[in-house]
Amino acid sequence: MKNDAAHKEWWQIFEVVFGIPFFAGVVMQWIVPFSLPRGSATLLFITIGIAFLIPGTILVTMARREFRRYDQPTDPGYPTHNIVTTGVFSVSRNPLYLGGICILIGLAFALNLPWVIVLLLPTLVACQYILIAPEEQYLTEKFGEEYRSYTEKVYRWMGQKR
Repeated sequence: MKNDAAHKEWWQIFEVVFGIPFFAGVVMQWIVPFSLPRGSATLLFITIGIAFLIPGTILVTMARREFRRYDQPTDPGYPTHNIVTTGVFSVSRNPLYLGGICILIGLAFALNLPWVIVLLLPTLVACQYILIAPEEQYLTEKFGEEYRSYTEKVYRWMGQKR
């Protein structure tokens, strides 16, 4: 980790903030099982899962490609040199998180892991305070008006402001 970065601690990354609750959801599913409706609904839930997995994977891939294009690190523990506002970043300030969340939702539906969905809500709150708020503060301090202008044009999760 570098000093000039949004996150200073090893655990302040998506893989930890979302990975621990995902793993806990899998364990909870084993200890206290409950299931999405099955039978004739099985195909529906698998289809819903795939419907989240595909766009989630595309978002993550496109965001990483855009970061690479501007020689930006994807690890929030390293300094940011530029604000990336093109590609998927023109419609989401957090396409990596959004894509990762879609992938987790997709896995939960496709693999019948409803505990993962239950634990996703508190995880989203943790994401806001552990990942997003420090990143936004860091970017505001480092880039000032350039970043504020970007936040006035693009929503945090999805969409452009009018």
